[in-house]
Amino acid sequence: MSAAIVTLAAEALTLQLGTARVLDGVSAGFLPGEVTAICGPNGAGKSSLLACLAALHAPTQGRVTLDGAALSALPAQARARAIGYLPQAPEVAWSISVETLAGLGRLPWRTGAVEDAAAVAAALAALDLGGFARRSVATLSGGERARALLARVLAGRPRWILADEPLAALDLAHQLALLGQLRVQALGGTGVVLVLHDLALAMNHAARVVVLDAGRIVADGPPEVALSESVIARVWGVTARWLGEPGARALSAGGGIDR
Repeated sequence: MSAAIVTLAAEALTLQLGTARVLDGVSAGFLPGEVTAICGPNGAGKSSLLACLAALHAPTQGRVTLDGAALSALPAQARARAIGYLPQAPEVAWSISVETLAGLGRLPWRTGAVEDAAAVAAALAALDLGGFARRSVATLSGGERARALLARVLAGRPRWILADEPLAALDLAHQLALLGQLRVQALGGTGVVLVLHDLALAMNHAARVVVLDAGRIVADGPPEVALSESVIARVWGVTARWLGEPGARALSAGGGIDR
């Protein structure tokens, strides 16, 4: 990985929440134009790392940098323009339309009604929500709401998309469609970092996988390396075997093993 093109980086992050050390010396650089999946068992620190990368958690030690500058030192508007963040369990407090919700992603910009409307329309179309623009968010299914919330992120046209379990409420068809759209974003130069529990989706759709366990990075590289059968056995404590061809792998998992 070339240091010259790494624009978002965690540098020796330690995060203490109460008595729990949820991140322990995590260092990783993330590349624009690439989909990176963060994987690991429950409690590994995945969501905490993503929140630190979005400047929502201040690390106890270490720092996050954007283009070499401390992210925490950037003005809030500059951070909001650069980074679009989708939390694991987002809430919509008001009964607003899908179009209005997506339009909230334009707040850091306020470039003018025509450009804002075009960005919102493009985001809704990308997520197959064009026909839902006037619908109230309160009337949507869980999967539709998840896509509407991601449309808000896309409407902001950030340089980085950080999404925590964005596929959890989606059926298989919309999971694949959303992953395809995120890959399109990456091809356009956007850096995409996703927390994923589904290892097969990470294997088949990410260019790189970072595996966390107990707040530390234990594997980092191409999916076939970071999610090897030996890594899965060591980190998740299950015997597993990958089946199928690259890009269409399925994971066959057996019983648990002693670690």
